[in-house]
Amino acid sequence: RWQKVLYERQPFPDNYVDQRFLEELRKNVHARRYRYQAVAFQSGAVVQQLCSVCVFVLTWWYMDAGMLSPQGLFGAALVSSLLGYVLFDAVDGGAGRQESGRTRWADLKSTLVFAAFTYGFSPVLKTLTESISTDTIYAMSALMLLGHLIFFDYGANAAIVSSTLSLNMAIFASVCLASRLPRSLHAFVMVTFAMQIFALWPMLQKKLKAQTPRCYVGVTVLFALAALVGLATVSSVGAVLFASLLLAISCLCPYCLIRLQLLKDNIHGPWDEAEIKEDLSRFLM
Repeated sequence: RWQKVLYERQPFPDNYVDQRFLEELRKNVHARRYRYQAVAFQSGAVVQQLCSVCVFVLTWWYMDAGMLSPQGLFGAALVSSLLGYVLFDAVDGGAGRQESGRTRWADLKSTLVFAAFTYGFSPVLKTLTESISTDTIYAMSALMLLGHLIFFDYGANAAIVSSTLSLNMAIFASVCLASRLPRSLHAFVMVTFAMQIFALWPMLQKKLKAQTPRCYVGVTVLFALAALVGLATVSSVGAVLFASLLLAISCLCPYCLIRLQLLKDNIHGPWDEAEIKEDLSRFLM
């Protein structure tokens, strides 16, 4: 009788197997079964970040065209930051702040230091890239924003995820674009706004997603509509294309994932690598 061993000589070819070989066949042992609602809900993180990039570029375009004053943007960003700060603590009743041990006074000092540092270096930021052509600045900014979207932490445990790299690329893009604005005040407000929308806004979204999923969905829809309305004022064709992209990510891609999941056919059996289940710690003594 054939035995599945290699240390004994048997009257069978090396590639011989009997009918019992496939009795241990298992398919899709570790496959995950996804639901459409859950996948569509998780795609909201991608939609949020695309809209953040869209809002940032639109804000820069309005300031560059003279349709938005730096004082108005700074005032709106300050009010929205205060509201978001209050909402961040109100969502979980301050439990997250108590666990971190960080006080409001520490948050205020960090904000003042960042604002003073950015304001003091805004003339340097304004003249930092004067020797670089505008086309090169636009190309660099586009690549940095694309890299920001690629490396952003959407909640997946992958090697490509790097929140620090993603944020640094977004800030670098904001510095490049801010250097093409008319005055140093414009550059200061633009970099400050970039920090708010690329660093603080995702933190609030993660808290809403974890604590109040329904509120998170509502905020995502409103934010996407605001980005589409702003883009429509600049280019109607761009707004239609961007809306198609958001619908494809939030509706079509989850459907394709669910359909392709049915075609998954991973096999497991006696041909897999051997797993030593016996406790061998006694040999390490």
